[in-house]
Amino acid sequence: MFWIAAALLAAVVLLVVGAAFRARPGAVEAPDVAVYRDQMRELDRDVARGVLGPAEAEAARAEVGRRLLAADAERAAPGRGGRALLGLALTAALVLAAAFGTYGLIGAPSYPDLPLAGRIEAVEAARAARPGQAVAEAEIPRPAPPEDADPARLRDVERLRAILVERPDDARGWRILVGEELALGDMGAAWRAQDRLVAILGDAAPASEFALLAELMILAAGGYVSPEAERALREALRRDPSDGSARYYAGLMYEQGGRPDLAWPVWRRLVAESAPDDPWLPVIFARIERVSRLAGDPTPLEDLPRPGARGPSEADVAAAADLSPAERLEMIGGMVQGLAERLAADGGPPADWARLIEAYGVLGRTDAAVAVYREAAQVFAEDPAALDRLAAAADRAGFVP
Repeated sequence: MFWIAAALLAAVVLLVVGAAFRARPGAVEAPDVAVYRDQMRELDRDVARGVLGPAEAEAARAEVGRRLLAADAERAAPGRGGRALLGLALTAALVLAAAFGTYGLIGAPSYPDLPLAGRIEAVEAARAARPGQAVAEAEIPRPAPPEDADPARLRDVERLRAILVERPDDARGWRILVGEELALGDMGAAWRAQDRLVAILGDAAPASEFALLAELMILAAGGYVSPEAERALREALRRDPSDGSARYYAGLMYEQGGRPDLAWPVWRRLVAESAPDDPWLPVIFARIERVSRLAGDPTPLEDLPRPGARGPSEADVAAAADLSPAERLEMIGGMVQGLAERLAADGGPPADWARLIEAYGVLGRTDAAVAVYREAAQVFAEDPAALDRLAAAADRAGFVP
C-alpha cells in the first residue's frame, strides 16, 4: 500500500508539471507576435486618417505579415516541443531522485510490513525472553550495611540467619528476618527470606504476602519486573484482584514490556479506586499521561478519575442504615452514582459490585440492586468466590438472588 500511494502521489505531481509544459502555444502570445499585430492595426488607422496611401499601406502590410508569419513559424518549430518534453523529463527525474533519496535517508527500504498483531506477538515474545531475576540483580552491587548500623544488631541478624538454617520452617523467624534485611537495605536477602515465608505459608498465604514478595524482587532488581516477580504478582492478583500494590507493579510490568495498551487500563482503574494517600499514586501520575498517549487514548491528568472516588465502603453503608432517608441520600447518594458510573464504564473487582448492591438496598432501590447483581453475576460467572460475595451482598440488600 505504501508504494502504491507513493506512486500515485508522484504521478499527480508529474501530471501537474506536465500540464504546465504542454500548455497550448496560443494561450500566451509571444512579445514579437504581439508587436506585429499592433503594427497591422496601426496601419489600418493610418489609412483611415489618410496618412498613408493605398499603395504604401499595402506594401507595409505585406512586410509586417511576412514578419508575423515568420514569428509564428518560429514558435511552432519542432524544437519547442522537444524542449518542453526535456523539461518534463528533467522535472520527473528530480522528483524521483528527491523522493528516493529522502526515503533512503529516513525510511527503512528493507523493512517488511508489520501488522498490529505481528507487532504485539513480537513484543510478547521479547517480554517472555527478558532476563531473569538473577541476571538483573547481578548488574546491581549488593549494598553494604549502613555505616550507622548497630554492631549488636548486625550480630543478632547473623545469629537469626544461622538459626533459620537449622529451623527452615519457622514462619515467625523468617518474617522477622524479612524486616531486618529491609532495615539493612539488602533487598536481595529480604526477598529470599520473604520467598521462604510464602513457601511455608502455602495456600494460607494471603495476596499481600505475594505482593510484598514481588515488590522486594523488583526493588532488588533496581525497579525491573523480572519473570519471577511477574509470577508473584499474578499469584497476588489471583488471590485478591483488588490488591493495589500488585496492580501498580502489574501496570509497571506492562509499561516496561512495551504494552502500554495493557498498562493504561490497569493504572487508570487503580487511580479511580485508590485513596488519595496511597503510595503508588505519585509514581503513576508522573508516567500515566505518556502511557495513555502510547496506548492511543491520550488523557491529561485532570481528566483522570479522582482518587478516593471509590463509592461507599461497607462501613459507610452500615452507618447509613441508621440514618433518616434524607440523611442517607445526602451521605451516599453522590457516592453511589459515581460508583455506578465507574463500574458501567470500566468495571471493577467483586467488592465494588457488592458495595453498590448493598448501597442500593440501603436506599430502598431494590430493582436497581437486582439489576446490578444480575450484571455482576454475568461478569464473574466463572469465579465462585466472587459469586458468593455477590450473593451475600444481595442478602444484605434484602432480596434473594
